[in-house]
Amino acid sequence: MTPIHHEPVMTREVLAFLQAGKNGGLFVDCTVGLGGHARALLEAGATRVIGLDRDPAALAIAAETLAAFHDRVELVHSDYRALDSVLDARGIRSIDGLLADLGMSSYQLEADGRGFSFQREDPLDMRMDTTVGPTAAELLAGSSESDIADAIYRFGEERFSRRVARAIVQNRETTAIRTTGQLAAIVRHAIPRRGFSRIDPATRTFQGLRIWVNRELDRLDDFIAAAAARLKTGARMVLITFHSLEDRIVKHTLRALAQREDAQIRILTKKPVLPRPDEVEHNPRARSAKLRAAERAA
Repeated sequence: MTPIHHEPVMTREVLAFLQAGKNGGLFVDCTVGLGGHARALLEAGATRVIGLDRDPAALAIAAETLAAFHDRVELVHSDYRALDSVLDARGIRSIDGLLADLGMSSYQLEADGRGFSFQREDPLDMRMDTTVGPTAAELLAGSSESDIADAIYRFGEERFSRRVARAIVQNRETTAIRTTGQLAAIVRHAIPRRGFSRIDPATRTFQGLRIWVNRELDRLDDFIAAAAARLKTGARMVLITFHSLEDRIVKHTLRALAQREDAQIRILTKKPVLPRPDEVEHNPRARSAKLRAAERAA
């Protein structure tokens, strides 16, 4: 397999919060991706890492990235929301730290055939787990105009969502929408141009469809609560988000857990930690990242 360059975001901050070198222990990387963060944790002193990911292609690359640590790593094809099931199946009651980087990897955006980007002509897939679920093309073909509009508005925050949905439905009556290029052209034509814009008109629609296809916000709050319950006393979790919808859920869920009468966690980041300017300069993908961390209180 050809080596793929991928730089995980905010690695220095992740290591500082998770303190893998302090006592070692078992850490779970709930979105292991290509293995960059997991490798950093192992190099820093983590005794063992369980890495979850729902993208089989990413897991294959992570296996190569972490080959030198094969006796200290277990990679699992699983959605992070199945954390309890994964740990229960291994007889693990508690862990020493947890990371979830909820963003997409540069590999997923750039890989041929995935359909996440409108920068190239690809099948309109957009599934992170290519083994299950409908593709974006299938959702657009089988959903009502109102459902399409609602998804683009809710998940993409596109104010012209109804125009976009109407255009999609009108176009699919004559030609099946199967590629990223077809969809991008429909969206660009549907959204009125008013002067110069820094972002492509298709950006918000593609984000909204991706979140819809992968159900990215579903049960995110339940996952965070489950993760907190698995931490040993004093153990920490780090959550990295890349758009406001995710960050809002993370912020409010952590706050609710910290304010419970039997408070499970103590929040370590009153405001989200942002990437350093030098990191953004050499890794533009980090620009929109926000990191929040919490510690198990009792």
